[in-house]
Amino acid sequence: MNADNNRNDSENKAEPSSKSENIDFDIDAFLKQLTERPGVYRMINSADKIIYVGKAKNLKRRVSSYFKKQHDDIKTAKMVPQIARIEVTVTDTDSEAFILENTLIKRHKPKYNILFRDDKSYPYIFVSTDKTFPSLSYHRGAKRRNGDYFGPFPNAQAVHQTLHALQKIFPVRQCAESVFNHRSRPCLQYQIKRCSGPCVEGLVTKQEYGEDVEHTLGFLRGESFSVIEDLGQKMETASMELEFEQAARYRDQIAALRAIQSQHLINQPGSKDMDVIALAEQSAQVCVCLMMYRGGNLWGSEHFYPKLNETSDSDEILSAFITQHYQLHPVPAEVLLPVNLQDKEVLQTWLKQQRNGAVNLKTANNQTAKGLITLAETNANSGLKQHMTQKASQVERVQALQEVLALAQAPNHMECFDISHTQGQQTVASCVVFQEGVPNTQAYRKFNIDGIQPGDDYAAMHQALSRRYSRLKNENASLPDLIVVDGGKGQLSQAIEVLKSLQLEHIPLVSVAKGEGRKAGLEILYTPYNLEGIDLEADDMALHLINYIRDEAHRFAITSHRAKRGKAQTQSSLEAIEGIGPKTRKQLLLHFGGLNEVKQASIAELQKVKGISLDKAQRIYDFFHGGL
Repeated sequence: MNADNNRNDSENKAEPSSKSENIDFDIDAFLKQLTERPGVYRMINSADKIIYVGKAKNLKRRVSSYFKKQHDDIKTAKMVPQIARIEVTVTDTDSEAFILENTLIKRHKPKYNILFRDDKSYPYIFVSTDKTFPSLSYHRGAKRRNGDYFGPFPNAQAVHQTLHALQKIFPVRQCAESVFNHRSRPCLQYQIKRCSGPCVEGLVTKQEYGEDVEHTLGFLRGESFSVIEDLGQKMETASMELEFEQAARYRDQIAALRAIQSQHLINQPGSKDMDVIALAEQSAQVCVCLMMYRGGNLWGSEHFYPKLNETSDSDEILSAFITQHYQLHPVPAEVLLPVNLQDKEVLQTWLKQQRNGAVNLKTANNQTAKGLITLAETNANSGLKQHMTQKASQVERVQALQEVLALAQAPNHMECFDISHTQGQQTVASCVVFQEGVPNTQAYRKFNIDGIQPGDDYAAMHQALSRRYSRLKNENASLPDLIVVDGGKGQLSQAIEVLKSLQLEHIPLVSVAKGEGRKAGLEILYTPYNLEGIDLEADDMALHLINYIRDEAHRFAITSHRAKRGKAQTQSSLEAIEGIGPKTRKQLLLHFGGLNEVKQASIAELQKVKGISLDKAQRIYDFFHGGL
């Protein structure tokens, strides 16, 4: 990208116009020296905050359009008077402008841009085709292993459903390599005919297993018609050779594949990968529905609810979704839209570069395509209704909590802390974050607590709060509207002390003490201004919200603590064995896949590990079996 390569040409600043807050703005002088090349512009207000980021084929023409005498667009009419200056970055191509625009939008989250929260990774099905007997498995994250990846799927459920269906049709193993390499007899999956048992020699030949793998790969590539045709020929051959049991197996596989095909709206031979995008609008709320078709099969759908500003038309919303979504996720061969976009040509060129191959960005022009759009719009409308109902309930609960605690503003940003340990060991503090009444899991944090007396929950809470808010203050980051601590007056006192030391005592605090018999609904709330306690009815919406965030903090603390404890137990058990160093411990865990497998291993199996002599194997075996 050729961004900021010439300060005088690529970045231009201007002061606000007579319509803006600053009367010294000379837009005419600014536009005279503005380039007509493609690039990205940033509208900045008097508080030096970016309020809008846009891209343009011609920067001069696009920026000039904002300074007309009248604006029919409400958003533009409200935004322009707030512009204190404009910065531009010139790029060599429109595609570079697309990339830079999205990067800046995600980084700065400007007030007047359409924002999609779509930074999660999608899951895949992984086939370890480099192995002698390949396996199928769920995969999410970086693609570092050698093999074939199929996806993306919209969610984990879609992956597991597909794996389950494939297991019934083609008995390809789905076990981990560590399990497969150390089995001496077939597992339950073999007994129920969900795996052909390649782990045990003689149960299935390499050729037979390879045929099942090839048929599985063909199905995942969307070549199910070819797979059915091949199975049909094999069934006919088996029948002619009087191998009726084998023919029946092929018949059942064909029937299962046809049943899967009948569940999908499109299933033409050789269908390309396709995404269908539609949207629904109601009461200034929008839902974008993405339906993923791979090889002609519907793999699932996903709903997105963008942050909008007053008036944003369908063209603008869809363009924003396409650029933000496909910058992070794989681009299919076809993208089907409900309307023709103004930037269609530029978008299509950019998508081709993202995919490194042909992409067809099109609207519905036949009966099948119209049916796909209708289905996506139905899903979008359904998703929007559910979202609005849920959001209304969340708003009511947040407002109820504001009223109960007599807060000056609604606690839309809440953070809750909890402590977990086992008899004072492996102490972990959790911090969960709720935005507008719902968890923001990406903002969750955990703190490994050190340097305190074991079991001192007050000191642990003090350390967690100090670390969290000293950092937020130093980074000048957003502070919560309400801090919730799990515990009674003692935990509240720790929070008060920490916030006073950081000069943040203006942040509202509440502690949640368990009621009589530790029963849900009997909790007492304490604040710095109400140490007598607030006792709410069990069905109070404010108490429901407090319990929700408290329980989520407890769950996250327990999960983090168990992970830390498990790691410590794994290390300590092997470290206690004399003569077994770090490298040997690592080799043992890698070879067997876990501590339990090491415990169960025989002396002969232990000797198979690199660096384990008979003497060491005997020592390890005796340690876990009472021989020492």
